[in-house]
Amino acid sequence: MPRTLSPAARIERSILSDFRKPLWRPFVRGIKQYKMIAPGDHIAVCISGGKDSMLMAKLMQELQRHSDVPFELVFLVMDPGYNEINRQKIESNAELLHIPVTIFESNIFAVANNTDKNPCYLCARMRRGHLYSKAKELGCNKIALGHHFNDVIETTVMSMFYGSQLQAMPPKLHSTSFPGMTLIRPMYCIR
Repeated sequence: MPRTLSPAARIERSILSDFRKPLWRPFVRGIKQYKMIAPGDHIAVCISGGKDSMLMAKLMQELQRHSDVPFELVFLVMDPGYNEINRQKIESNAELLHIPVTIFESNIFAVANNTDKNPCYLCARMRRGHLYSKAKELGCNKIALGHHFNDVIETTVMSMFYGSQLQAMPPKLHSTSFPGMTLIRPMYCIR
């Protein structure tokens, strides 16, 4: 009689088998190439609730399981003011995927929605600041974001067209505002 796997177990198996070439290999290559993880790291895996950050969380779980490098993970979800349906969706998806999330609340949407000048920029800056603060509070030395190769290219092109500058997303960035904290983008090589 064949064994029935849970949805999380099927996803974990498919990452290492069906999606080994397009996801797992470039993920591991990026981690190694850019030296994103060191022994003893305590990493806050930042989950927005979208497919990219949920995939990153599963990839990081698998890496922790199969890596020779010892490191700790915290799966961090910031609720910037989601409605109840969106928050419940994030919680139920995390539960389905066996991702033990730590959720904290902020009023970012309320603040950003009450400004006329660059609300998207303000929201992004505030989200990043809150994530760094919470990660530091939890004893983390790194935060991981779910940006992939396509995000890097899009950001570079948008920066050229809309900002008249050449600015890219590095795979690893040491914070100047939060000393001792490093931002990593583990999906940097995934197209």
